[in-house]
Amino acid sequence: MFDFIYVEEEIIEHTRTQSIIERYPTAQLVPCARYGEIFNRAGQNFRLQKKRPALILAHKAGNRVLPAPSGYGIGSEDNYYFSHMLNCLYDCRYCFLQGMYRSAHMVLFVNYEDFQQDISDTIKSFTTTTPHFFSGYDCDSLAMEGITNFTAEFLPFFAEHQQAYFELRTKSIRTKSLLTTQSLSNCVVAFSMTPPALASEFEAGAPPVSRRLEAIAALQERGWPIGLRFDPLIYDRDYQTRYRDLFAQVFSTVEIKNLHSVSLGQFRLPREVYKTMHKLYPDEKLLAYGLQEKDGMVSYHSDLARQLHDFCATELLKYIPDEKFFPCPSTTLIKV
Repeated sequence: MFDFIYVEEEIIEHTRTQSIIERYPTAQLVPCARYGEIFNRAGQNFRLQKKRPALILAHKAGNRVLPAPSGYGIGSEDNYYFSHMLNCLYDCRYCFLQGMYRSAHMVLFVNYEDFQQDISDTIKSFTTTTPHFFSGYDCDSLAMEGITNFTAEFLPFFAEHQQAYFELRTKSIRTKSLLTTQSLSNCVVAFSMTPPALASEFEAGAPPVSRRLEAIAALQERGWPIGLRFDPLIYDRDYQTRYRDLFAQVFSTVEIKNLHSVSLGQFRLPREVYKTMHKLYPDEKLLAYGLQEKDGMVSYHSDLARQLHDFCATELLKYIPDEKFFPCPSTTLIKV
């Protein structure tokens, strides 16, 4: 899978580093002082790298647990995210990661124990409320599970910290580790969902919606709480039919008793990220139709966004109770 593996010299003897290197005996091993030498250098060809990314193994020195962006949480004001990886195996055209970094190489931070210590310290600062922690912001939580063993390391940690909530956000069907682990009431497996026709067009490399639903069916049978993230909502001329059919398909599989939460989110990108993506994909219709810039963000025009949001909210509430519905604040355009 990887032809080149770059490794920071200070963690080359780390147990996790050695385990990963052993999986790729034919990969060329390239030591480096800091991962930024490779990841942040100028003049990289993002699209070429995306076709065959290298793996960079690194040590995350600071800022391991950060406040989540506004609207990212599900019913809590105390939301944090942490990223054990940078970049994603999938190639979703709407994703901000397309324009966030100079490189498409995959960065894996191997010092999980430091992440866990920082999360533990954050949890201890809350005595009366429940902090929420999210993975899957700068990567897909499960897409590279076979290499990272992320859940094997972090599920036992959160099993010991029941006073905290943990969300794995994913499109992946790499759920074997979850299916062989006792489910946790404080851990939600949240799947991103897009109408199949739009997923085929804009979510290159990601499992189709039908496979995600198969994964959900197996997980809920094992007792895992399930989250559904219809984010971003994507407009096209047939959006009403596409989303109505998607919701019917999803809720023919998802059982309400296993459903933790459902969220909606509008298509939106930071201005500079949008500019970078537009240069990468100048002919991409997704980056051209019905967009406006406001307060440093690029998104659909307000009338179009409201139309899309309100239709989807109305349709969703035919299937779920109000208390499980969490439209992101930035997309709550009218009260539903």
